[in-house]
Amino acid sequence: MKVAIIGGGAAGFFAAINAKENHPSAEVVIIEKSTKLLSKVKVSGGGRCNVTNGCQTIKELSEGYPRGGKALRKIFHEFNNISTMEWFEKRGVPIYVQDDNRAFPKSNDSQSIIDCFLREVDRLHIKVELKTEIKAIESFKDQWLLSINEESNPRLFDIVIIAAGGASKLKAFDWLANLGHNIEAPIPSLFTFNMPDEPIKKLMGLVVDKTLVTIQGTKLKSVGPLLITHWGMSGPAILKLSAFGARILADKDYDFKIQVNWVCDASFENVMSYLEELALNNPKKQLSNLRPYNLPDRIWLFLLSKIGFSGTKKWGEIGKKGLNKLVNILTNDVYHVRGKTTFKEEFVTCGGINLANIDMKTMQSKVAKNLYFAGEVADIDGITGGYNFQAAWTTGYIAGKLR
Repeated sequence: MKVAIIGGGAAGFFAAINAKENHPSAEVVIIEKSTKLLSKVKVSGGGRCNVTNGCQTIKELSEGYPRGGKALRKIFHEFNNISTMEWFEKRGVPIYVQDDNRAFPKSNDSQSIIDCFLREVDRLHIKVELKTEIKAIESFKDQWLLSINEESNPRLFDIVIIAAGGASKLKAFDWLANLGHNIEAPIPSLFTFNMPDEPIKKLMGLVVDKTLVTIQGTKLKSVGPLLITHWGMSGPAILKLSAFGARILADKDYDFKIQVNWVCDASFENVMSYLEELALNNPKKQLSNLRPYNLPDRIWLFLLSKIGFSGTKKWGEIGKKGLNKLVNILTNDVYHVRGKTTFKEEFVTCGGINLANIDMKTMQSKVAKNLYFAGEVADIDGITGGYNFQAAWTTGYIAGKLR
């Protein structure tokens, strides 16, 4: 049995390794059009490789996917984040989980993951071809003819697993659409918010640990740390919104307003009660010297300035109207977003093969026999934190069974 894996990334390698382990007599080849293998693995997590997420349940894990979570939940019972950590541990790459649930190799070096895959490919005698581009794919009696590079004769394979990754343009999926698959248009799914007209950018580098961010005019909301950058806002709270709101925000042409609740308490009454007690117990203290909710000093002074309060003003002098202003700025601070920026090197898109065209129990195409999918080429994407790699490992594992 001859098996071609199209794509030398995370999903491609995992599919190839599992295909060979499940079918030892098969001839498995990884076909990669570029000169580099596992390029996203190399740069992920700042070069440390965020291999998965350490959340405790399959339900929690599946909630990290704006698209594909329900479909993945069914196959996470076969291979999930715990399975991933065990898989690498057995192959000499121990994994640890940070407080924020991101999981990394203990070496803190993505090369450990890459070397592990290369060892496995070598051990299993899986062939790897670089600078090898598929020019055409054609069905032939339940097999597949692949026209490769400038070779005059197409190569015949019994099974093809497509793990070619995501793409930024719809045209990149034409070859799969021509086989009868429905394609969801690709758009960015993990990006930061640009705020060219907002003075808060002068606080770049500042992190507020727990915020509640809402996109005006939608039901989109997200809780988590918020990072102020020199172009606007980033951090887990923003990135999660960008992923879950990918299509909505694209429709808005990335021009919208967000509301930031800096104290992560949606109850106006709770915050008012807290501030009233603070003012009552500390009437002579200056606003600048007593920060509510342990807010970072710079953001507190910025918010005071935004509503026209001097830091030298005393808590006992602000009165009911002043308290109302403070509650409003702490719980409903509005910013105008005009544009987006890709999050570091982690280019992620939503879109790809419509999941209705894939039998998720096997990852085989429902419209083309002996054709399988793994990774981002399917319309599956996750939030930041190891979720996208986990989708690659799980779909690669399932596809590699060749059921």
